[in-house]
Amino acid sequence: MSSANPAPGFAKYPDHKITLESLGKPVSVSIDGVSLARSDDAILLREGTYQPVVYVPFSGIEFGKLARTETSTHCPFKGDASYWRVSGGNAGPDIMWSYENPYDDMAEIKGYAAFDGDRVTIDVG
Repeated sequence: MSSANPAPGFAKYPDHKITLESLGKPVSVSIDGVSLARSDDAILLREGTYQPVVYVPFSGIEFGKLARTETSTHCPFKGDASYWRVSGGNAGPDIMWSYENPYDDMAEIKGYAAFDGDRVTIDVG
């Protein structure tokens, strides 16, 4: 069965591995003591030699504290990413990203977003 929206990266680099697993613990994301997200249903994404990334479901994200930016990037494995910044804060742009319409191979991350772990505090457990 063929995919309607396959990731070209996996076709070109079939040995590239991305794994997803339930984090299995509560996660909270904050910046300067301000909560940005909290969930018991986060996913841990591992990709090649990159640091693991925690993806939080949209239902746990406080979008009222965030504003979409104009930034968009492309990953040949996941798709096109959209970015957000903290509203009214000095944290800079693009603190959170999401693949809102990922390739079929990565459909499990649809409705989830990740935060820049160098600029926010991510507490697990």
